[in-house]
Amino acid sequence: MTAKHRLPECITPERAAKVRRVATARQHDLTLVLANIHDPHNVSAVYRSCDAFGVSTVHLYYTDTAFPVLGRKTSASARKWVETQRHADAGAMVAGLHTQGMQVLCTACSEKARPLTDYDFTRPTAIILGNEHRGADPELQALAHDELYIPMMGMVQSLNVSVAAAIILYEAWRQRMAKGMYDASSLDDEALERLVQTWSAW
Repeated sequence: MTAKHRLPECITPERAAKVRRVATARQHDLTLVLANIHDPHNVSAVYRSCDAFGVSTVHLYYTDTAFPVLGRKTSASARKWVETQRHADAGAMVAGLHTQGMQVLCTACSEKARPLTDYDFTRPTAIILGNEHRGADPELQALAHDELYIPMMGMVQSLNVSVAAAIILYEAWRQRMAKGMYDASSLDDEALERLVQTWSAW
């Protein structure tokens, strides 16, 4: 490790090892788009799931709903470790995701939608999660490559958006773990060291 990348002296060896392990496992080609989700508890829970399953970045698409005020106790710890990018233009946001080579999937209950397990989440992927009441807005659905749904066996065919996010990310985690994608960083050495150094200072 160079002087430029030297970790703070106050960090314990155990903490340093955890920071490096978690940073290495971050999936920089797997992301969620939160589209006008208004409940702060749902947003906080989604961030916690993103951190748990190694998602590095969350995209916030808010056009007609104010981004909710999140309580510090429930969200700050997870949001600290997950990068946030804000958007107000659907076309520009999706174009940016396409530029990164991502398949863009939208959660939906339409006839076009296919089961979650039909998709290959080892590919670079962005998943759009829509508003709690109306789902994803039509302009987002039109821009997505495809639509997905979570198969359910009960009488009620809907899930809380934060629960849906966790189930989708678990399936992505399962597929990626099987291919060893959490074992080595997708970042180059320089970028990984910058991330480790930043996290170690927090």
